[in-house]
Amino acid sequence: MTATALALLELGAVLFVLGMLGRVAGRFGMSPIPLYLLGGLAFGQGGFVELGAANEFGHLASEIGVVLLLLLLGLEYTAAELVTGLRRSWAAGLIDIVANATPGAVVALLLGWGFDGAITMAGVTYISSSGIIAKVLNDLGRLGNRETPVILSILVFEDLAMAIYLPILTTVLAGLSLLAGMEAVGLALVTVTVVLVAALRYGHYVSAIVDSSDNEVFLLKLLGAALLVAGAASALNVSAAVGAFLFGIAISGSTAHEAVKLLEPLRDLFAAIFFVAFGLGTDPRAIPPVLGWAIVLAAVTVLTKVATGWWAARRQGVGSMGRARTGAALVARGEFSIVIAGLAVATGAVEGELAALASAYVLLMAVLGPIAARVVEPIIDLFQRRPGSAHSV
Repeated sequence: MTATALALLELGAVLFVLGMLGRVAGRFGMSPIPLYLLGGLAFGQGGFVELGAANEFGHLASEIGVVLLLLLLGLEYTAAELVTGLRRSWAAGLIDIVANATPGAVVALLLGWGFDGAITMAGVTYISSSGIIAKVLNDLGRLGNRETPVILSILVFEDLAMAIYLPILTTVLAGLSLLAGMEAVGLALVTVTVVLVAALRYGHYVSAIVDSSDNEVFLLKLLGAALLVAGAASALNVSAAVGAFLFGIAISGSTAHEAVKLLEPLRDLFAAIFFVAFGLGTDPRAIPPVLGWAIVLAAVTVLTKVATGWWAARRQGVGSMGRARTGAALVARGEFSIVIAGLAVATGAVEGELAALASAYVLLMAVLGPIAARVVEPIIDLFQRRPGSAHSV
């Protein structure tokens, strides 16, 4: 059998299995991310059947998946919404960083992974999954709830924090000097500021350049421009993911709306391959030694995210049920946590066990997040109805 035939067979099998896993996840109303990771673990190094011929395609496809994930996220926001969200949520955003980044950093230091591991795990435990959260809010019919703007403002702050964090992470992992690190952070801040200002004033020109009434032409220009921007950002050590996110922000109006419709199927396909590729590169035999730490991190960061959301919603005058829904909605971790771990593992600057810990942690949180969002209302309602409760009738 030729190498091409083997690669096509393996790739076809992977895509078909992904489709089946996505169907199973949809049947149970959960995110497919945990199942995609499990699929990668099962067919990667140390798994039941090791796939090797499709790895080269999987690596490139996973990089495109990251770009599309962040591009679609940027398309969901306008520059004005980002600025407004930042003003509204900066205090809650700072608390979010301290409360949820600290547990990951502490565990990495306890495991002896040093500063590189600490800064990586801090990002893994800090960032919530915008994709899972958006899906859960839509599925539960909460998009119009009073607390939803609070949730979205915190997610916006986290996305902007990532625009600064990722260049710092790549600089640290590359082992560059303090001066080079400061230059990278400064460049990231200048880039973000310039893009936001340009998007506010000249976003319609960017939209006009990529827009087209022909879907084929529109898709080619949009995807080509996104990859060019992502590549240029990566060359400047700003991070391809951030470049794609900022490019998405610069597109607005009907152009952004049409872009989302065209790119969503591609995003879902390549993002699924990204999660599988991460799982393929993780040895499942490395998970049992760190599973206990993953459970500890999950337990702690569920509480810290709930507390962060509760406090942020309380500041906006939201009632107790809305505060609880806010905190529970923020629990899920997913795509960005894996992106961060993947960047670290790819450089070889961190321990291989970090990928195993990140996989186990994301598996737990991607499952716990939607469950928490669904059960929080009956739990709070039951608590309020208990005899002796201040809210009982």
